[in-house]
Amino acid sequence: MIHISTSFQSLMQRGCDFLGTELAILGGAMSWVSERHLVAAISNGGGFGVIACGSMPPALLRTEIQATKALTAKPFGVNLITMHPQLDALIDVCLEEKVGHIVLAGGVPSTPAIKRVKDGGAKLICFTPAVALGKRLVRMGADALVIEGMEAGGHIGPVSTSVLAQEILPAIRDVPVFVAGGIGRGEALLAYLEMGAAGVQLGTLFVCATESIAHPKFKQAFIRAAARDAVPSVQLDPRFPVIPVRALANDATRHFLDKQREVIARFDRNELSKEAAQLEIEHFWAGALRRAVIDGDVDGGSIMAGQSVGLVTEEKPTAAILADLVHQAEAALRQRQPVFA
Repeated sequence: MIHISTSFQSLMQRGCDFLGTELAILGGAMSWVSERHLVAAISNGGGFGVIACGSMPPALLRTEIQATKALTAKPFGVNLITMHPQLDALIDVCLEEKVGHIVLAGGVPSTPAIKRVKDGGAKLICFTPAVALGKRLVRMGADALVIEGMEAGGHIGPVSTSVLAQEILPAIRDVPVFVAGGIGRGEALLAYLEMGAAGVQLGTLFVCATESIAHPKFKQAFIRAAARDAVPSVQLDPRFPVIPVRALANDATRHFLDKQREVIARFDRNELSKEAAQLEIEHFWAGALRRAVIDGDVDGGSIMAGQSVGLVTEEKPTAAILADLVHQAEAALRQRQPVFA
């Protein structure tokens, strides 16, 4: 059990009440990494674990939820991608398995999807990169929001976490707002709580948790990396848009540039249609994250990581990671508060 002071607890209270946890810390949903073992460890440690559904079919998601329940009695959530062709069935699985919180990510959720979650009795968490969309999502039924800056790993937007927080936290007060992207120490957690956040979401910091099933080579890549090594993927030609993904630079990063050049040249020679060319570029990364996380191919796979990777220096238990965050935040809070004799 982590000792939490009254002062720090009061700052986290809104987030803790919403999540049903001791700590207002969400685990970021990372494909292949955020599965039963890490999710349960985060929840057992006092945070809120989130299963990354990704491309799972409904039956596999049900198995994952049940397996997570076998490892923890604490609350946890499920992250669903709005573009999944079986989204309705996945929502139904979450509701049937009594998952209390559903995160809809990867795009603006549809009104029917939101209604399905709400009618089923689950709390809905959505992502927003802007004030206007955040307010719209709240009107549509979102019970909480996550704002994620470009420092995060995986798919990213163009705005930094600190700027998003300054824009959105003062403007949206009617639902809890969690801040994500580049957070790796308790001092940052404290700062965002003091700015009005209900809590934070962390992904990169948990990759090297003892309970994480990520391949040892994947973990070693994180431990060796500096913040500057986590870079966004590069788009060579505006005719062929590439959604930026932040990952550690490796052979695959360089090969992706070569692939774009080759495909664009073939398109310019009328050897490929625009649609076929776009598809070839997009398919380059198919399976690349699994190859890195599960198989340990850290040269040819995708090592998705946020810029906080530079703060990951060793493998240690999830509970210790969470405890470190609390101790750092508490120490910073004590330094800010006047001491009366």
